[in-house]
Amino acid sequence: MMYRMLEGTLGFKERRYIEELRILTGSTAVDCVSDDRFDRVIYVIKPGDMGLAIGRGGENIRKLQKVLGRKIELVEYAEDLESFIRNIFKPIPLAGIELEREWNSIDVLVEKKGDLGIAIGKGGANVEKARILVKRHFGLEIRGIRIAEGRREG
Repeated sequence: MMYRMLEGTLGFKERRYIEELRILTGSTAVDCVSDDRFDRVIYVIKPGDMGLAIGRGGENIRKLQKVLGRKIELVEYAEDLESFIRNIFKPIPLAGIELEREWNSIDVLVEKKGDLGIAIGKGGANVEKARILVKRHFGLEIRGIRIAEGRREG
């Protein structure tokens, strides 16, 4: 499996965070983002390693949060764009994505109006995580999140 990262390189801090994850959980991260704006570390986990990374009842995440002193967020890597975006927004059910090739951008479509706020996240945290990761791994901008046409109930 080929992991692509188009933008950004890992700095010393991010490499150290990836090594901490490996030591504490036995799982492998293919990318790591230190997001100071939301005081969190976002790991992109190798497919199949999510259970290892989380640990029984979330114990590994709690240990890592204690060691790093920051909130930890995990996203499972996927080679295709739509699967990767679905992984970023889990557990929110997405209706899909709309790719606008001319603008090199995408819209993320949620199924229900009630999921819109959750997808955006507190202070825009979830959409910002998606913007960072999709730009780094696919070179695309996320224009916005909206309700899929014909699915306005909710």
